[in-house]
This record gives sequence, C-alpha cells and structure tokens, in this order.
Amino acid sequence: MFNLITIGDALIDTHVQIDDATLECDINHEHCHLCLDYASKIPITGSFQSLGGNGANVACGASKLGLKTVILSSVGNDSNGKLVEEELTKFKVNTSLISIDKTAQTRYSVVLNFRGERTILSYHQKRQYVWPDNIPATDWIYYTGMSEGFEKIQTKLINHLRKHPTIRSAFNPGSYQLKQSLELVQEMIAHTNLLIINLEEAEKILNTTLAKEKTPVALIHKLLALGAEEVVITDASRGAWAGDSDSVWHINSFPVEVKAKTGAGDAFSSGYLAARFNKLSLEEALVWGIANSSSVIVKVGSQNGLLDKAGIKKMINKYSKIKPKAV
Repeated sequence: MFNLITIGDALIDTHVQIDDATLECDINHEHCHLCLDYASKIPITGSFQSLGGNGANVACGASKLGLKTVILSSVGNDSNGKLVEEELTKFKVNTSLISIDKTAQTRYSVVLNFRGERTILSYHQKRQYVWPDNIPATDWIYYTGMSEGFEKIQTKLINHLRKHPTIRSAFNPGSYQLKQSLELVQEMIAHTNLLIINLEEAEKILNTTLAKEKTPVALIHKLLALGAEEVVITDASRGAWAGDSDSVWHINSFPVEVKAKTGAGDAFSSGYLAARFNKLSLEEALVWGIANSSSVIVKVGSQNGLLDKAGIKKMINKYSKIKPKAV
C-alpha cells in the first residue's frame, strides 16, 4: 500500500547559469524575451545536472515529507535512464513502475538561469508509456506532465479512478498536454479532486485572462465548475490561492532571495499535497506549499531545497507573520 503514486515524466536537467544576456520586455513587463548574441560563444558562470520532471520532483518532495511514494514513468535504455532511477532511489522513491522504452531516449532539458528566473529548453519525444497490469493500492494519485503518448495512460487512469472511488486524485497538467489537447485536460479535470496549476495555465484552460475575470477567485470558481473539487492557483511572487465550493484563501509568498525558480511549482505541490494527506485544512496546506517552494527557490536545482516535516515547521515559524486570508 502506497500513500502516493505520481504519474509523469522523469528526466535529467542540465542547469546553466548565464550573466551575459539581456531582457526585452513589453511596457508592463508581463512578456519578456531572453536575448543572447546570435552566432556568438556565450560564457557561463556554472552548470550542473540534476533529476527533473514534474512526476519525479513531486515524488521526491512527497517522499521527503513522509509519504510512501512510487512513480509511474518511462525512461530510455541509456545512461540518463539509469541516473534517473539512482536519483529517485536516493529520495526513497519506489521505481518499480518505471518502464524502459527502447524506442526513445530518456527525456532531458537545458535550464537557462538568469537573474533568478529560468528559461527551459525542453525535449519531448513520443513515448511508449506502460500502465501496469496490477497497479498497487494507494491513497492518492498525482498526475502531471507527460510527453506524446500520454493519451492512453490518461484513459487508463480515469478508468482506474472510476473503479476505485476511494482514491484521491490530484492533477497538474504539463506544458505538452496543455499545448496538444485542452479537451483532454478538461476531461481529466472532471475526474480530479485537487487541481494545482499556475495563473498562466488557468488562463489557457479557461481561454480567458485575469484582466478579463478581475480576480483569481473568479478563475477558481470557473475551474470548480469544470468538475474539480478543490483548485489551487499559484502566481510566483504574488503567492497562491486555494478554494473549494465553500471558501477561497490567499497567501503571500515568503520574502526570500530568489536564486532559481526551477522546481518551485513542484515543491509547492508536494508540500500542499502532503498537508492534505495529513488531514490539514486547505489554508494550512497553502502554508506548507509556500514554505516548501520558498526553500527550493533560494537554491539552484529542483530538489536541493526540499524540506522534511521539521523543515516545514521551521520555515513556517520563521515567516509566522505571513498567514493565509479568506478572500
């Protein structure tokens, strides 16, 4: 029996720190472009490789917070695939549901870190994901970013949830899923207990904008209408909102010095999910999510700042003046 199954890609991130670049932004600084000299050799100030991917990141974060976790994913028959499994094992994540796809390489990405923000060059290749014949019992399933081939897995997942109504489901659609089929994303939302997305993703799913809807609260109500029981919207430095049919809460971000944002959303998800698993309230879960993500963004790498339960409590005590408020 597991507490959590994460379903999503696991990959290798190559982090590159660059200083010799410029930003070009619109007048409101809402849309910016990272600019490098074309046909030039750009110096970097550091680089390293680490485990990445939404499914892997959340699995590691949840495991560190005490949840017995297994990941359902796919890697290639290559050195990166072996490295993925080794890194997951370090976090005590069970890897028995990882299948080896001999037709595809293990996914990888290049993460360009500049002025505390990241630009990700992400490689997606069609994968032969495998749904196991005997999927283990679990309390929660967290379904997140996958590559081409996710469609069959999603159908299997929905059927599994129908057959096992006591399983709680969380959904955080990945960039490829959002780009390829909003219809399938909305189909999954209808079978979701907990939807966790950022503001940009919320706007895309609903085909609207925050400016048009006026408040994140309005976005949450529209997402609840799609079938989710509980919705969380994160918005970087502006914090996060969480709501259900009874109430909506907001929490500000903790005032930490940001070094890199890679993995922040996944750290929030694992913190929030662990709190809900431990029967904490929606507003308490917001605090856990913000605490975990705040710890990750002060370091470079998706797992380097992940907290255990003691670390969560310490971070919350440090920023005890920041509390969730009903909105």
